[in-house]
Amino acid sequence: SIMSYYLSSSLTFHSDKITINDTGAEVMMSWEDSLMSASAAYVTQNGGDILEIGFGMGISAGYIQSHSISSHTIVENHPQILEKLQTWVNGKSNVTIVSQSWADVTGSLSTYDGVFYDTYGDERHHLFSSSLSGLTKSNAKVTFWNNNKNESNDLNIPNCQYQQISITPTSNSYFTGSEIYYMPMKEF
Repeated sequence: SIMSYYLSSSLTFHSDKITINDTGAEVMMSWEDSLMSASAAYVTQNGGDILEIGFGMGISAGYIQSHSISSHTIVENHPQILEKLQTWVNGKSNVTIVSQSWADVTGSLSTYDGVFYDTYGDERHHLFSSSLSGLTKSNAKVTFWNNNKNESNDLNIPNCQYQQISITPTSNSYFTGSEIYYMPMKEF
């Protein structure tokens, strides 16, 4: 499966991206900075408790930490990214790391004021929409990586609003052909 292949793959951490060694496929790239900043600003609007699913390069996590929040739970399952996360978390007393797949732990997680979902090769992404009612407090703000280049999403999350964010994706990356990212905004 894509997920087991990804989890067993060796990654390379470049200054501007993470790639899978044997294919060169990009997992995350630094051109996402502006949309990560906007996503973090949205999910932290209510302060409180934030759930971040997927750590990647830690760009969004850094932005989430820059806002006034009570707690920050990060769910990550790739062993090499977990190593980076263990280093990143030093000195951040409000961060809890959950080192499993989010779909395996949703029943044991709390409820949150903000949720940001951005995973790679996640074959259970279709379960995210139905899991949200159990993960969100009233008025929670939720956003997620949107691979669509319009006001729609692949996660079947209805009634989202979209904020257009100017981006400059690297050519031949996983998100090309648009200089606008449509950030989904869903309030519960």
